[in-house]
Amino acid sequence: MNFLFSYVLLGVSLAAPIGPVNAGQIDRGIKGGFLHAWLFGLGATTADVVYMVLVYLGFVNFLQIPTVKMFLWFFGFFVLVYTGIESLMAAKKHTFTTSRVNLRYSKSYFSGFFMSLLNPLSILFWIGIYGAILANTTIGNGGTQLLICSAAILSGVLLWDLTMAMFASVLRRYLTTTLLAVISTISGISLILFGLYFGYQGFLLLI
Repeated sequence: MNFLFSYVLLGVSLAAPIGPVNAGQIDRGIKGGFLHAWLFGLGATTADVVYMVLVYLGFVNFLQIPTVKMFLWFFGFFVLVYTGIESLMAAKKHTFTTSRVNLRYSKSYFSGFFMSLLNPLSILFWIGIYGAILANTTIGNGGTQLLICSAAILSGVLLWDLTMAMFASVLRRYLTTTLLAVISTISGISLILFGLYFGYQGFLLLI
C-alpha cells in the first residue's frame, strides 16, 4: 500500500504545480461549473496518457528534434494566448451567472487535451519522470509492475483534477460576479504570460 500511495502522491505532485492547465481548469469551472472543469482536467489527463505511451514506445528522440520542439512551443503559444484573451473578454463582459453557461462539454474536454498536449513542459515532465520510472520498473520486474505504477500515477493526476474541479465550482457558486470576473482576469493574464514564455522559447530555437 505504501508503494502504491507513493506513486499516487507522485501523480498529485505532477499535476499540482501552478501552470496553464490549472489556470485553464479554474477558468473553465468559473464559466461552466464542476462538470466543465472536470472534463477539462480529464482532457489534460488524456494528453498525459499519450505522452506516457510515447515514452514507453521510445518516441522520445522524435520529440527532442529541434523543429518538432519549436513547433510545439509556437503552437502552445497560440493556444495559451488565444485562451487567455478569450478569458479576458469574458471577464470584461461579466458573463458569469449562477446558472450553467452554454458551453459544449466536448469543447471543455478538447481544450484541456490540446492545452496539455501542446505544452512542452508536459513533455519534459513525462520524459524525465516517467522515463525514470520506466527504466527502474522494467529491470527485473516485467510489465505488470509498470502497469500498476502507471495506473497509480494517473490516479493521482485524476484525484487532483477532481479537487480542482470542485474548487472551481465552489468559487463560482459563492463569489460575486465582480470577484468572478477578477479571478477570470487573473487566470487569463496567467495564460497569456505562459503563452508568451512559450513563444520566447520557440523564438530562441528559431534563431
